[in-house]
Amino acid sequence: MARKPTDLAERMSNRDALVDGIMRETFTLPVEAARVKAREIISQAPRGGQLTIVERWRQLPDGQIELTMRRMQASD
Repeated sequence: MARKPTDLAERMSNRDALVDGIMRETFTLPVEAARVKAREIISQAPRGGQLTIVERWRQLPDGQIELTMRRMQASD
């Protein structure tokens, strides 16, 4: 069991990239570049039956943004 929020965040960030057919990719970017990347992810139309979303994001102590993108099978 996680004792601090940072313990949980560390454990969650070490998960496999592909679990149950869901692919996750994490980016660490400066604030403005992270905004552009998030908008790009959100505005993508489902391709090949896969939906892409921003699963989570957080601001790191150095001011950069860490965001995790999730690709999963889109529902019909």
